[in-house]
Order: sequence, then C-alpha cells, then structure tokens
Amino acid sequence: MKLVYEVKGRVAYITINRPEAMNAMDQEVYAKLSEAWVDVRDNPDVWVAIITGAGEKSFTAGADLKAFIPRATEKADFFLTQKDMILNRGLEVWKPVIAAVNGYCLAGGVTLLFATDIRIAAEHAVFEVSEVKRGILPGNGGTQRALRQLPYPIAMEMILLGRRLTAQEALTHGLINRVVPAKDLMATAEDYARRLCDNGPLALRAIKELAIRSQSVPLEHGIRLEQAFQEFLRTTEDAKEGPRAFAEKRKPAYKGR
Repeated sequence: MKLVYEVKGRVAYITINRPEAMNAMDQEVYAKLSEAWVDVRDNPDVWVAIITGAGEKSFTAGADLKAFIPRATEKADFFLTQKDMILNRGLEVWKPVIAAVNGYCLAGGVTLLFATDIRIAAEHAVFEVSEVKRGILPGNGGTQRALRQLPYPIAMEMILLGRRLTAQEALTHGLINRVVPAKDLMATAEDYARRLCDNGPLALRAIKELAIRSQSVPLEHGIRLEQAFQEFLRTTEDAKEGPRAFAEKRKPAYKGR
C-alpha cells in the first residue's frame, strides 16, 4: 500500500509509504490521503492524527512530478474545487495534527507541513520549497501559508529561490516545534498525542478552529465568534467533567460529548 492508515486508541496514524520514491505522492497517494483526512475529520473515535513517511530517509518529497507532469487534465476540472480535498488544500480538520518529519521534507512536503499543528523533526531532516526550480509554483496553499508562518525574508527565499533549511534552522525560524534524534521521533510525536488526548477534545477543536479562522477575520468578529463557541462548550458534558475532576483532584475522563 502506498499509504497506510491506522487508528490506535484515539490517535490516527497516516504513513506515506513509498520509501523507494522518497515518499513522493502520486495520484493514488493523494486520493488515499484525501480518504484518510476525511476519516480523521469524521471519525468520532479519532481525537488526534500523526502523519509521517515510511523509512528513515524522507517525510515526503512532495508530488511525484514524473507521474503528474505528463498527465493531461480536462479544463472543466479547474472548477472541481472539492474533488479529493486534502488537509493543505482546504479540507477543514479541526482535530490536532502532528507531523513527524523523518528526513527530506520537500516541495509539497513543506506545504503539507504548513497545514499541521505540531511539528517534530529528526535531526537529519531538511526543508525545501523547490517548485520554482522546476518551473512551477508551490500549490495546495504553499504560496499562501509561507508568509503567514515564517519571517518575510525567509519565506521569500524559500518560495522564490528554493532555499533549503536544516532542522535547526527550521526550529530557529519557528517552522517546527522540536528537533530530536531520529530514534526518538515517533515516541516524541506519540507523547504529544497523549498529552493532547488528556485535554477536552471538543475544546481542542474549538480552539484550533478559532485560532485558524482568526487569521482571516477582524478582531472584533473573532472575539464574537469566540463568545459563541464558549457558550456552546458550556453545554457539553466535558465542560462539566473538567471542573468536577479538578475539584476531586483526579484526571478528567473526557468523552467528547
């Protein structure tokens, strides 16, 4: 299988499984990735997702250009904006997503990274938005998210020149959360997942959605939306369980209801 999708406990694991091709994503991978993200979004048993690449060399080298460049498309396909939606192309997934970057994170790999929430990288990981070198642009949100997540000059160097960042440089510029030895990568990602699952899942989703939507609405609108979400959360069982567990000095037993 070119993409492996598993749910263990409350965590969904998505593994791009083409190590012989640096985990480059062809049409089949994108289709399976779309299915995986939809399940993460819709499956009530999934609270958190972790995405990584198979092997120790590459997270993903992005789109498999050998498969995509020769492929002809119908002009009408341009208007199929909801076809095979993926996380970085606009699919709304409000559950936390963790990226475990196990090596090369290139082109569409960086675009995918931009759409995740917590990012852990192995020490040997490198990051490069290389599309401009191939005469194309970093699609699926690459040109939109770079300047929102990186300092302007660094972002422009990456998308206009294809500048490569080491893991330590990516950490310095705030692109990732942590750099760890390769042997500790998945354990660190899973530790983040466990810690996230200790919190109220509905509150996590509300916070993520509000934080992301705040980037495109005026402050007064965002604050008003925040008030509406808070009123909704106060009606949930989890909002009662949290204070009750605090008063009883025990760990909350959240249900996502």
